[in-house]
Amino acid sequence: MSVATPPMDLLRRLEPFFERLKASPLAPWVERLRRLSRARLDLRCNGDLPKWMEALNSLPGIVPARIDLRAPCITVGAAPPLNDAARDELAQLLDAFHPWRKGPFCVHGVDIDTEWRSDLKWGRLADAIAPLQDRLLLDVGCGNGYYAYRALGAGARLVLGIDPTLRFVLQFLAINQFIVDPRLAVLPMADDDLPKDLTGFDTVLSMGVLYHRRDAAMHLATLRRLLRPGGELVLETLVLDEPGRRVLVPGGRYAKMRNVHAIPTPDTLCAWLRAAGLRKLRVLDRTSTTTAEQRATAWMRFQSLSDFLDPDEPTRTVEGHPAPVRAIVLAQR
Repeated sequence: MSVATPPMDLLRRLEPFFERLKASPLAPWVERLRRLSRARLDLRCNGDLPKWMEALNSLPGIVPARIDLRAPCITVGAAPPLNDAARDELAQLLDAFHPWRKGPFCVHGVDIDTEWRSDLKWGRLADAIAPLQDRLLLDVGCGNGYYAYRALGAGARLVLGIDPTLRFVLQFLAINQFIVDPRLAVLPMADDDLPKDLTGFDTVLSMGVLYHRRDAAMHLATLRRLLRPGGELVLETLVLDEPGRRVLVPGGRYAKMRNVHAIPTPDTLCAWLRAAGLRKLRVLDRTSTTTAEQRATAWMRFQSLSDFLDPDEPTRTVEGHPAPVRAIVLAQR
């Protein structure tokens, strides 16, 4: 397989979305997004890409009889259902993209039980955010696109997902081979890779990204700029569940993660959002993360939440920090 092959084949799979984008307010930025995607989809970017490409190209072409983007387990099914041998072969091909973090997905009888029960988080926000009917949505750090699919199920017109991790881009392409929806794409980039003049989204999701950013203020300023005036930001992040203004800077690791830079209290988080020029703030939810929502599974066989908490004091991480609590905050430009 030549170095040029993966970008051309993967870009071909993304092309129906780029064509839809040309008929949207994002038309001026389509070619720049296409060029950046081409540069990132390169064999030299990740040594696992040939393996993932082989699995992707081996997936069967199955005409879907049922697609449900509103179900907690995003579902695509055939009629008649796959037999046991075909289902086992499909499961083996999809396992090539391990680990599966966000989901779940139910694909032709294969239940991808992901590390995160992302449907629980979606349930906390779905009825509280601005209705997504006909909206143009950006999902920053979207992983394999689970929330993006749920947004389509809620009526979004187009959804652009971005994530710099190629594994997650390939997971999206694997799922979308069966769903075949040109209204959504996951492109291989982070928010700070996007064109600096890009704007116009009705809704922007930033779910589990802020604490990974060294410069939280810059991330929030970018999210505000990406929104149209009056557009809504849906921000989900780790918080210190206590009153007042304080920020935890772990210094080393937090819950065994190396790249957690700052965890604010909700009051501090709201102050950051106001400083970024966002308004109409509303703390929608604060929820402690439990093993009912994040855990190791057959589809994510590495360590997970139970390994990150002090076994003798589960309200603390193994490093002695407060255990994970996540908040959802809504704001407008």
